[in-house]
Amino acid sequence: MLSGCAHTRHAVPESLVGKAVVLGMPEMRYYTDKPASLFMRQSLADSFKEEGRSDYLVDGIKTYPALIVGGGVSNSAYGIGLLKGWSEAGSRPVFKIVTGYSSGSLIALATFLGKKDEDRFADLFTSISTKDVVRRRNVFALLFKDSLYTSTLFAKKINDIVDADLLAHVAEEHRKGRRLYVGTTNLDAQEFVIWDMGALASQGGAASVKMFRKIILASCSFSAMLPPVFFQVEAGGKRYDEMHADGGVIGGIFYIYHLMEGAGSSAPFSGIDLKGFKTRLYILNLCYMSPHSKQVEDNLTAIISRTIETNGAAKMSGDTYRMYAYAKERGWDYNLAYIPEDFTPHQKEIFDKAEMKRLFKRGYDDAIHGVKWHKAPPGLVLEDR
Repeated sequence: MLSGCAHTRHAVPESLVGKAVVLGMPEMRYYTDKPASLFMRQSLADSFKEEGRSDYLVDGIKTYPALIVGGGVSNSAYGIGLLKGWSEAGSRPVFKIVTGYSSGSLIALATFLGKKDEDRFADLFTSISTKDVVRRRNVFALLFKDSLYTSTLFAKKINDIVDADLLAHVAEEHRKGRRLYVGTTNLDAQEFVIWDMGALASQGGAASVKMFRKIILASCSFSAMLPPVFFQVEAGGKRYDEMHADGGVIGGIFYIYHLMEGAGSSAPFSGIDLKGFKTRLYILNLCYMSPHSKQVEDNLTAIISRTIETNGAAKMSGDTYRMYAYAKERGWDYNLAYIPEDFTPHQKEIFDKAEMKRLFKRGYDDAIHGVKWHKAPPGLVLEDR
């Protein structure tokens, strides 16, 4: 009886993993441990042709700002507050590349769109409570379902924000040579998947809107807490489904290594000279970078929530060091921001409205007064040099 109530799977065979394409939408994604397709590499190479001649010029040198946004669930309120304050302070750059996963995918989307749309995202992270976003399943349902909560309410929130007008705006920015990437985890393949959201938006139409919403939902759906999202794909002439969840299952932050390397090799064929350009890497960590004590209730929901929080913070810490080494090896300018150590959390539920408003205000105030971008991960002596 239990197996009869489960989702009937038609998963991609192991031999075809990495070769499957989303039905009707090929060339929209790639796996981080596999070479990016020629289309994806060419898309990034072409982005340099699509930008204006005077775009990203700093003292006569092309200087490309890139933003990486990590996940943080309700802590994302700090991130959207910081970005809004940074925008109003007038010093926020127009990012060439923006990446995000989990709740950070929404922050990345808001940043990519700019000041015109960021108020809608700010409202999302300051006006909701847990009951507005997720609904806990009853005990009997837990025997048959794949998560503690349903995602119907959260999906509706995403649908309210992501509409045809928003996709048109994303497509417009994509045509200017900017790129937006969102990450999910393919649980079948145990692979991190990067989706080219600008290319998807550029296709237009109802199908693109639906897929855009689905990717954002999948990126935010942490396993066990929210149900996975299934994508219909085709491989070897047959149709299958893939089970996707929060990108944070695998990584803390992500940068498009293969694409950047591929862009460098593809650029000459597009008549582009990338010599002499600079990169300014900004990492927005929406987790705490130092442990903070909390009395955890002895129940499944509280324990899973705390485990996710702890695991996410540990991965983010390790990935900030990894990205620091990667950036320094290439001579990039490294910048890191995270929730300040002197901010003591008072969270009472997953989405605590009062706490999220407090986080938003702290992020906003930090930016308005000149947020300190750390030049190295916490704990390195180089921090003060």
